Amino acid sequence: MKIRYALPALAAAALLTLTGCVTNTEGPQREAADTSGIEVDEAAAALLPDDIKESGELVVGTDASYPPNEYKDSNGEIVGWGVDLAEAVGAKLGLKLKWEEAGFDTIIPSIQGGKMDMGSSSFTDNAERQKTVDFVNFYEAGVLWAAPVGSDIDPNNACGLKVAVQAGTFEHTDELPAKSTACTDAGKPAIEIMPFEGQAEATNAVVLGQAEAFSADSPVTLSAIAAQSDKIEAAGESFDVAPYGYALAKNEEDGGKTPSALTKAVQAALQSLMDDGTYLEILKGAGVEDGAIEEATINAGS
Repeated sequence: MKIRYALPALAAAALLTLTGCVTNTEGPQREAADTSGIEVDEAAAALLPDDIKESGELVVGTDASYPPNEYKDSNGEIVGWGVDLAEAVGAKLGLKLKWEEAGFDTIIPSIQGGKMDMGSSSFTDNAERQKTVDFVNFYEAGVLWAAPVGSDIDPNNACGLKVAVQAGTFEHTDELPAKSTACTDAGKPAIEIMPFEGQAEATNAVVLGQAEAFSADSPVTLSAIAAQSDKIEAAGESFDVAPYGYALAKNEEDGGKTPSALTKAVQAALQSLMDDGTYLEILKGAGVEDGAIEEATINAGS
């Protein structure tokens, strides 16, 4: 799952760059979901705080570097199924979404500071993040490895392998270091963790033979495989499943003990999309329906 952190101790020089030819770094080219026909859910919209009702706008932060969830198309537009779903939530609330592209680690502080209303950037909901923001959960993603076709790579037996990863993700900061430590504790070679600035670079490292596998969130890995199925394939099954969530400011009126009015409104709008079938339609359109959930929960992560 995508838990990306600020990396103050990670110098830019520590991030790897590719040499030689690379494959297309854009996400999959697909039609955006049409949200124009979505009817406003009046009960959900009634939950909105007065200032947002009056403005008619929701400022949403995203780091558009994680296809197929959030990324830029060939025209530089921010797209992805995560974007489509957030737009549908806005439509249910009768709001226009104003997208602001930002570094991943700056989004939650911007929400806390009142500069953004919501973060929609494949945030994994966990207990640590719940200390600063609340999450409306909309999907479940796991970790899934990919490797060259026919390589028979096993994520549970990866000691000594070169494994590419996007810098700052859960896979980079938690999953791979834990696996590598288990290797060295058993007297085996450590995993050589190869962090790249973007997921496209991590994928290309495997395609070009510079890494033996990469680790990423399951929808991201499946998208990469679909784009280059003649070169890479899934290595094992997904694991460490956890919920994605929209990040929203905590309720200032009671010190965060209960969800804010905006959080409740987003939850109600998302549930309305689930109930009328729009939610699943958007996920199926992107081929990521395996992570669908049936209930829009709040802070379901642990």
